[in-house]
Amino acid sequence: MACNDSRLFRLGGQEISRNPPLPLTLRNPPRRLCTVHCSHSNHSLPYPPSLSIIKSTSKLFSAISNSLPNIMSFLTSDSTKMEGSDFTEEVTEATEIYINAIGKKKIFVAGATGSTGKRIVERLLAKGFRVKAGVRDLDKAKTSLPQDNPALQIVKADVTEGSAKLADAISDDSEAVICATGCRSGWDLYAPWKVDNLGTVNLVDACRKLGVKRFILVSSLLVNGAAMGQILNPAYIFLNVFGLTLIAKLRAEDYIRESGMNYTIIRPGGLRNEPPTGNLVMEPEDTLYEGTISRDQVAEVAIEALVRPQASYKVVEIVARANAPKRSYGDLFSSITQR
Repeated sequence: MACNDSRLFRLGGQEISRNPPLPLTLRNPPRRLCTVHCSHSNHSLPYPPSLSIIKSTSKLFSAISNSLPNIMSFLTSDSTKMEGSDFTEEVTEATEIYINAIGKKKIFVAGATGSTGKRIVERLLAKGFRVKAGVRDLDKAKTSLPQDNPALQIVKADVTEGSAKLADAISDDSEAVICATGCRSGWDLYAPWKVDNLGTVNLVDACRKLGVKRFILVSSLLVNGAAMGQILNPAYIFLNVFGLTLIAKLRAEDYIRESGMNYTIIRPGGLRNEPPTGNLVMEPEDTLYEGTISRDQVAEVAIEALVRPQASYKVVEIVARANAPKRSYGDLFSSITQR
């Protein structure tokens, strides 16, 4: 859903005010990060969240005295335009990468009718990929995704329904998965855990059953905010108050890292529906704690991560800034060190 109010932006699938209330008054501030310990035995996580998980985050809630109410193609992408010979070199490099990357198999996109997922599907098709769009609502897909493109296959895929059904949807004709899922705002406090954590775990398990080895996750900035000293950041508080959204995403990230798959985890800042207005900034994990970015740029980064070896086994954080220098994707991914 677009944020029509200019005072709002989106982070982690939630609308956040650009002018939040005054800082919250904390009582008994926690001395350390509230961690969530889950057993990964048999590739499963507790659902619904156990009492121990709820207790482990109770300090975060008790610390709150007032709850917050709160290509087109590669050649035309604002985030990748370059000048003179630099631009020509980047276009040539990208062309070679896409020619080498496009095969007979498909790219499976989970959350394909979402605001970011839809952009990923559109750009994959524009670059010549064959795409399998996984959606929860087939009727919605008829109005939000192209219906006359032979390179696009739309399949029902609900990440909350388990890895077996997802494996059937992904099937053996997919060579990579891009996860752009996110729970909708609402009063179901288990929704982030079901979608952002367990849903992603289900996708990973389905990939492992099928032998799919490449996994791209669109996560969120601030998932590890408390460890960064950002426990008082209004966005961090807001997103965790309503369902532990960021903690759920962080648990999913941990599972991906331990899966043995070739992954890239992308943590964008506040998501904007408008076209790009600045150049891409890419930093290592647990570095950025503010900033926004166009969903168009997030979609481009996801696709670039898919085809560039420099993106393998990395967690990257991205925002857009008008004063940032223009850099190629190869340079950006190469600048991030694996941990």
